[in-house]
Amino acid sequence: MRSDSRSRHPVVARLGSRVLEAVITLWLLATLCFVLLRAAPGGPFDAEKVAPPEVQAALDAQYRLDQSLPMQYLAWLGDAVRGDLGPSFQYPDYTVNQLIGNALPVSALNGGLALLLALLLGVTLGVWAALRAGGWTDRALMLLAGLGLAIPKFVVAPLLVLLFAVTLHWLPAGGWGEWDNVVLPVIALALPNIAYCARLTRASMLDVLSADYLRAARARGLSETRLLFAHALKPALLPVVAWLSPALINVVTGSAVVEQVFGIPGMGRYFVQGALNRDYTLVLGVVLVIGALIVAINTAVDALRGWMDPRLEG
Repeated sequence: MRSDSRSRHPVVARLGSRVLEAVITLWLLATLCFVLLRAAPGGPFDAEKVAPPEVQAALDAQYRLDQSLPMQYLAWLGDAVRGDLGPSFQYPDYTVNQLIGNALPVSALNGGLALLLALLLGVTLGVWAALRAGGWTDRALMLLAGLGLAIPKFVVAPLLVLLFAVTLHWLPAGGWGEWDNVVLPVIALALPNIAYCARLTRASMLDVLSADYLRAARARGLSETRLLFAHALKPALLPVVAWLSPALINVVTGSAVVEQVFGIPGMGRYFVQGALNRDYTLVLGVVLVIGALIVAINTAVDALRGWMDPRLEG
């Protein structure tokens, strides 16, 4: 019993440390975002027609803009801790919770499919290139991967619209609600990650294929297929698993551009519109939710890496 309790203590301590780090990270992120938003010129009602003083005073009181900045910060933070992200300035008929509740599944679907597509194609192409290292297939795939990394999303997305929507009329140029509305945004989000994943997988697979233990296994007569799937693939994927965290961040940041181009009502589009219109509560809510998701994904990726390589748990 004592040995079991002692073995649990490091796990509990590590879990508690990660939770504390996550809370501090989210608090610092929210605080920095609050300060930067309020330091930016302009306000949430600057674009509106000039209102009578009593109307402006009522609006300021409704959104707590009549209070000092420290009081506004403490009031928003207290509400956020209770799960209330406040009313939206730009969408007065909705709360930030409602807007995020509607937008999060949209962004999660696009981002999840883009990341899944990047992993499936990137790993497959990377392994294929490594098995044909030095050949024309390898050189062609790496050339395409280099182009995929060089072209930014704000160029890829309009090009996809021009080719598949305007020229070929295969897919819609934007909108949301049908299955074909998902195809172009997912491809636009996935292309740079496919390229990077393919290059990363190729480099890692080449290192693994040249390892001494694989040469020894090959000398014992094991087939190339068994060597690949039973001995080489898992260690070769460790760098890919470590890359999942920055890949997720890449998808999240890219979604702001992609959702604007395709008119998708997702988190990225709300973030851009909220920032342009100084919708303080909406921007803060989106940042807080995305930050929490990134922290959770990072924790899950660390756990997955520890399972694939127990040496990392030390």
